[in-house]
Amino acid sequence: MALERDLQTDPPCHPRACAIQNCLTRNGFDEAKCTRYVDALYECCQAFYKKNGDGATTVSCPKASLLRLKMEQREKGKQ
Repeated sequence: MALERDLQTDPPCHPRACAIQNCLTRNGFDEAKCTRYVDALYECCQAFYKKNGDGATTVSCPKASLLRLKMEQREKGKQ
């Protein structure tokens, strides 16, 4: 997935959010099979907030502070 392209969609990061939903549907809502799509969305959201500031909003992303918390939790879960 091309990050710059996904940042420019309306709303930003929307293709990556849709990819999660599609993956969950294909896999009987087994979240473990869709982690790469969640990681990709969080990558896009992180870039979105870096570019637009923590006060920016898009329906595709959690708020900036929650995004950071979720990313930290996911990283700890990988250890």
